[in-house]
Amino acid sequence: MKRDCDGKENRMFNGICFDRMQASDISAVAGIERETFSLPWSEKGFRDTLHQDYSVYLVAKMEENAEIVGYCGLLQSLDTAELLNVAVRRDQRGRGIGYAMLLRLMELGRERGIRRFTLEVRKSNEAALQLYKKLGFSPAGIRRRFYEKPVEDAVIMWTD
Repeated sequence: MKRDCDGKENRMFNGICFDRMQASDISAVAGIERETFSLPWSEKGFRDTLHQDYSVYLVAKMEENAEIVGYCGLLQSLDTAELLNVAVRRDQRGRGIGYAMLLRLMELGRERGIRRFTLEVRKSNEAALQLYKKLGFSPAGIRRRFYEKPVEDAVIMWTD
């Protein structure tokens, strides 16, 4: 079902609408999650997160057909937040969707009083590392053997 992208909270970017994730979006989001991650979240995990006051999740939808092409979320703790589950559908990568989507998510976070953001990213994920640096994140440490399938270190990043 296509939702109006002209609302106050929504933003447009090159034919993509950024909207709050709804329960009706979860099946498509979980499909992108399975395509992207070796240990994906379940539909239940996303559903449970939607009902938490301290989380914000966005979806990126094509304006022409409301097809979901990406999603991202955060979990807030006082004035900090951890970015989670950032993914763009494989056939839509390289168009700036992830960058614009994360800018919108961080803007919504700041409206909620968040002053600093953190995340973990696979050490080998150069594209994500560059994206996060472009968004103002800096490496702050390493979590040894944090990821599985394959086992790999995570780079911990924070905004200033």
